[in-house]
Order: sequence, then C-alpha cells, then structure tokens
Amino acid sequence: MSSPIDRDSWLAALREQVAEISPADAFAQQAQGALLVDVREENERAGGMPAGALGLSRGFLELRIEDSEPDRDRPVLAICASGRRSLLAAEALQRMGYRHVASVAGGYQRWKSEGLPITAGALDTDAAERYARQLRLPQVGEAGQLKLGHAKIVLLGAGGLGAPAALYLAAAGVGQLTLIDDDRVERSNLHRQVIHADARVGMAKTESARMTLAALNPRIQVELRNERLRADNVEQLLRGHDLVIDGADNFPARYLLAAASRRLGMPMVYGAVERFSGQVSLFDPRREESPCYRCLFPEPPDAADAPNCSEAGVLGVLPGIVGLLQATEALKLVLGIGEPLIGRLLSFDALGMHFRETRLPRDPGCPGCGPQAVFNGYEDIARWCAAAG
Repeated sequence: MSSPIDRDSWLAALREQVAEISPADAFAQQAQGALLVDVREENERAGGMPAGALGLSRGFLELRIEDSEPDRDRPVLAICASGRRSLLAAEALQRMGYRHVASVAGGYQRWKSEGLPITAGALDTDAAERYARQLRLPQVGEAGQLKLGHAKIVLLGAGGLGAPAALYLAAAGVGQLTLIDDDRVERSNLHRQVIHADARVGMAKTESARMTLAALNPRIQVELRNERLRADNVEQLLRGHDLVIDGADNFPARYLLAAASRRLGMPMVYGAVERFSGQVSLFDPRREESPCYRCLFPEPPDAADAPNCSEAGVLGVLPGIVGLLQATEALKLVLGIGEPLIGRLLSFDALGMHFRETRLPRDPGCPGCGPQAVFNGYEDIARWCAAAG
C-alpha cells in the first residue's frame, strides 16, 4: 500500500502534466462548447451530476470516449467527486491524443457547493446506495436499474420456489411483485419457504411474504392475490405483468398458467423440484423459436409418477437453488442481457451436484403451440387436467 507521501508525490506529478481549472471556469468553458465528462461511477452519478455533462465512468473512459467525441481538438474537461480521479482521466485523454484537456479542481463536491447547475439523478440517494453494487455492472447501470423499477412480475405461489425468487427480485429493485397464493403458512413449510417465519404459522402466505419483502425493500410494491388460479380468473390475474414465475405445486394450475401466458404473449419462467432434483426453463411466446410447456409435457404425468413435495419430500435447500435460477432468468429478461434458457432445460441433481442441460426444441406437433393446436377454453384445460390426474 502506498504511503501518504507517495500519494502526494503522485498527485503533484499529475498536476504538472494536467491543467486544473475551477468549477466556475469549467462552467464557462462548457458554455463555449467544451465537453464536460463526469467520470464518477454510475451509482455516484445517480445522486446528481453537473448539468449538461456526459456521464462516462473512469473505467470505461478510454473504451467509449471516442464514440461520444471523436474530435481530438474539442476541449474536454474531466470532473469526479473531489478532483483526483479526474486528474487520472485527463492524463489518459492526453495520452489518447486529446489536445485541450483539463481537470476540474474540487470535483462535483465543489461544483455543487458553488451553486453551479446540476441535474438530479434518475435514481434518488437511497436507490443509488441500495443498488450500488448492481449499478457498477455495465450490463445494469442506471438505465438497467430503471428498467427493473418499472417491471411488474407475477409469481404463482409464495412457497418453495416463490419464496427465494420473490426475496431476490425484491432485493434487486423490481418495481412490482404480485403474489398469487390461497394457502396459509404451516410449520412444515418453514424448512424451505424462507420468506415465512414461525410466528406467522396460520397466516396467509401472501401476507406473510409481503411483511418480509416490505422489511427487505420498502421501495417496491407488493400486490396480494389470495386466491387459487382457476379457469375463470387466470387471465385476469396475469394480465398487465411483464412475465410470470411458475411456482405451482399442481399440474392443473401449471397447464392453466402455460395456456394463459402463451395467449397473453407473456414469458413463463418454469421451475419444478422433487426430492433432490430440480428443473428450470423459459417459455417465451414472443419468440418464434421458443417451445412451450406442453412441448415438454404434452399431457400431465400420472400422479404416481409425479408426486408433490408433501408426498415425495424435498431437500430444503433445493427450492432455494431452483427459485434463484428462476429469479436470475427473470432479471436477465427484464434487463435484456445474457442468453435466456429458451429451448433448453436445465436440470440439477443435488446429490451428485451436477447441472445438465438438455435441448428442448419446439415440437411441431405440440398440442399447446403447434400449428394444429386448438384452444377450447380454460375450462376445457381444467377438466382435462383433472381427468388426467
């Protein structure tokens, strides 16, 4: 680690190479056509920045400055929080061939204290601090955080899968979470449904989840739907959301969810667990190449072949792993980043600690999305599932 003397010598050497100007002089030069570049991180700029400045983090300056200003003769002024990083930024710009470069002494702190014009950040101070580590990611940044803040995600189930997914979506700043569940908290839920607490046994799961989510992130909106998904309410419950996370514990609900999400053009993040294994995939009807849930399960399996958790048991951590994978896919979708699990089924074996990916192409003969598929209404799907189960 460098000593204070070393740092002072380093700053003195930089100041011999780079001109420093006052914020008032920078403001005057900006009015005459100079480019003012705020080299602070995105989470810092979220709390406000000099009016008219270009926000470009120090770490990306050399990579992106030419896209914003290719003219090496235009005066460029660098500003940071206190005037140190801007010296480094200005020196880097000089090495890149920019001929008229200066650093703003005292940085944004002095700019603000002298009453010079600022623009309020799109994120307030609380958001800038709360999501600071996420904002540092170039794939997220302030623009991505605003996308998350405007997103509306519906979760079917506030149980094993819905609990971890809801916790991390709330922590990430998803603006609205809608929880659909008509069940109540039982003590046997608590080893895996970590959104609930022992003191809330007997409480509606949606209300218990709301209490935890509000304590974690009071900025988000949590909507409660204390009802079971049925043929006569499925579209009403889903409509108006960006995507749905499938945390269903029965096949009739899952087939209704699959049909409705397809008809509404809404991505469905599928997840399932049993004993020591789990599955995750993404069905997105907006994409022509995407399969649907019935490409994977054209018909409900026999009840003996697919027992639920209360019948077969489940390792408590397993829904947490699968639910977090579902939340990850949801965040990627909202942000428009990464490679979604479309056309792929990700399986997890906890005992062997293995992930396996299987291709899941769209089935041209699928009764749900194939060209010959016929939709006869949700009531028909509910009756068919009941008969098959």
